[in-house]
Amino acid sequence: MTEAEPALPPGVRLLRYDTIGSTNEEAKRLAREGAPEGTWVWGLEQTAGRGRRGRFWASPPGNLYVSLVLRPACSAAQAAQLGFVAALALGEALARMLPAGAELRYKWPNDVLIGGRKIAGILLESEMGPGERLSFVVLGAGVNLASSPPEAEFPATSLAEEGVSGVAPGRLLGAFATAFVGWAQRWRNEGFAPLRGAWLARAVAVGAAVRVRLDHAAFEGRFLDLDEDGALMLDTPQGRRRITAGDVFPAA
Repeated sequence: MTEAEPALPPGVRLLRYDTIGSTNEEAKRLAREGAPEGTWVWGLEQTAGRGRRGRFWASPPGNLYVSLVLRPACSAAQAAQLGFVAALALGEALARMLPAGAELRYKWPNDVLIGGRKIAGILLESEMGPGERLSFVVLGAGVNLASSPPEAEFPATSLAEEGVSGVAPGRLLGAFATAFVGWAQRWRNEGFAPLRGAWLARAVAVGAAVRVRLDHAAFEGRFLDLDEDGALMLDTPQGRRRITAGDVFPAA
């Protein structure tokens, strides 16, 4: 086995591409054709990578770009909790590679930070089937290993910039996939509560003032908590507010 061939848990089907437009788009195409849960799409380079809200995701070689087909037996609202499953799994995998003292944190809804800078992002996309039942979820993740975008909206970093060079994407993919299986099993067996606790233990900005940007509005408030579904609870001048989707930044 070469370093580029990750050690994966049983039941995983891995499709690898040297160059691909978007791993999420390919995973969605495969899901529509019946690809089973546990199908991973791995691109060494993306030419049309996307982040949340359709934003361009720079995807040069050397970083990890991967998407996973999931078919959870739950509502679309509950399936959003898979973003926390992925964040915790990525955090577990990255923590094993980081130097002692590195500050790993989670930023709502689904980013992983090192030293206050973004090292990984997660994108969930789903489609409904007949009877408004959830057909599938595609979970995409991008992790900066060798490089980070120099002009990102939120400050970014990479493992190399944190002093950990030479980590092959396949190595992190194997660690991530293994950790994901464990956290997903816990989510299925125990519900969201233990994941919520683990995420909050490393959450950034809890108790602090933050700025939340929605599609057509932005406002500030104090980050109070996550509710039992994973929504962000804010204390604003207009009262308590529950946010299910948005972008979070430090308050100005």
